Amino acid sequence: MRGEDITSAVLRSVGLTENRIVACERLTGGTFNTVTRVVLTDGDEWVVKVPPPAVAGTLMSHEHDLLVNEATFYAHADVAAPVPRVLHAEFAPDAPTGPYVIMSACPGRPWHELAADPAMPAAETRRLRRDLGRIVARVHDVTGPGGFGCPGLALGPLAPTWRQAFTAMTDAVLADADTYRARLPRPTAGIRALFAAASPVLDDVTRPAPVHFDLWQGNLLVDGESDARTVGGIVDGERMFWGDPVADFVSLALFANAEEDDDLLAGYAEGAGRAPEFDTSMRLRLALYRCYLYLITLVETVPRRAPREQRDWAWREVGPQLVSALDDVESGLRTRG
Repeated sequence: MRGEDITSAVLRSVGLTENRIVACERLTGGTFNTVTRVVLTDGDEWVVKVPPPAVAGTLMSHEHDLLVNEATFYAHADVAAPVPRVLHAEFAPDAPTGPYVIMSACPGRPWHELAADPAMPAAETRRLRRDLGRIVARVHDVTGPGGFGCPGLALGPLAPTWRQAFTAMTDAVLADADTYRARLPRPTAGIRALFAAASPVLDDVTRPAPVHFDLWQGNLLVDGESDARTVGGIVDGERMFWGDPVADFVSLALFANAEEDDDLLAGYAEGAGRAPEFDTSMRLRLALYRCYLYLITLVETVPRRAPREQRDWAWREVGPQLVSALDDVESGLRTRG
């Protein structure tokens, strides 16, 4: 079925009849799921998310049961952050409708749309960054159910240590790179060996926290009028895993240095009761997580059959970022001794 047909079937499966629907709007911007905003006659707004079919050769190893990850993130982050409420969910791939999640819609517009507006006051941006840091710190204060890794179990059961979980995550993306013959700036064997050499630093992480791992501005909604805007929602939690909260600083400061984001860090310190300590361990771990995200970004263009211009953009913009992150891992290993 086409995306629209699947969405209609999902809505019927939860008893939503056409006379209760005012409008349905396909949301763009994502690259994986079919996402539709549904406006109801009683004023409620729902977001319906349906994944693509699990066809061999079109998914990366970690991209199975991503909706489980997303629902898990919202269930645990709702005590600390403005996130959607899951209203209905089906995760079984053999269900008549297939898997889906229906959630409440959060208010606001994607932050990057506002950030492109030259009329956006710099002072308001700084305040929002501080608010965001405070919110994320509170999310990170939540402790997971006793294991590390992806709740959807795409890579196997939750692991007893973060080193085991992250090694499984990086092994999987490097295996995907080999399978899909993705273009990378270094051979996968060398990257895998570098990760193995740096892996002892992961033992510094002993508590599984909910990590969103995709907190770029497109997944942050900003609500309200100028000078009174707030963070209205944190969405698209499908990359979520139980792990090291430091990993969220990669997307919070995408292609930039999180240590230089004074407003974000000030808010984080307020929310956590202490400032993040960018010591040798944290910097090395952060470099590893940057490598992981950039590897995903480069490799996924192949199974998703991205157009040539998107592949060129990834190689031009993300490739050098991966090289820099790998260099930082090597530097961090020398510093750590």
